[in-house]
Amino acid sequence: MSRLVLSMIAVLMMASPVMMPAWAAGGSDPAPVAKPADPNFTEGKKAIDAKDWARAIPLFQQVVAKDDKNADAFNWLGYAWRNQGDYPQSFAAYEKALTIDPRHRGAHEYIGEAYLKVNNLQKAEEHLKRLDSLCTFGCAEYTELKGKIAAYKAAKPS
Repeated sequence: MSRLVLSMIAVLMMASPVMMPAWAAGGSDPAPVAKPADPNFTEGKKAIDAKDWARAIPLFQQVVAKDDKNADAFNWLGYAWRNQGDYPQSFAAYEKALTIDPRHRGAHEYIGEAYLKVNNLQKAEEHLKRLDSLCTFGCAEYTELKGKIAAYKAAKPS
């Protein structure tokens, strides 16, 4: 009996590609071509990695000028502004990233860190709570912000 079942499974496995419609197997349409990366985004990220905030800012400004729906670019722009010490510009960029993508974990983490820099623990904790709801099984952004909040509280006892 088991030999019969195995034989039937083998026959079905061999026949299934033949019986599959062309569209399900990929059809004759070519695969979509990925949009090339914006060179300003690439260079901006390199500047971020090098902690060259003054170079990163205009690069990401050029990216968002061409693509005002790029939440990642607004997030990196906010990060660069924050590290330059320009918190109003930083908050504006993070808010724009979160308006575009309310689930952007990086923007929630970084805006939370910015709120700590301006001594607004309550707002930082709001973004930690939002990350907790976004990261069902935990995520690096939640862990990072939670650690920064703990360090903030330890440094500033009530």
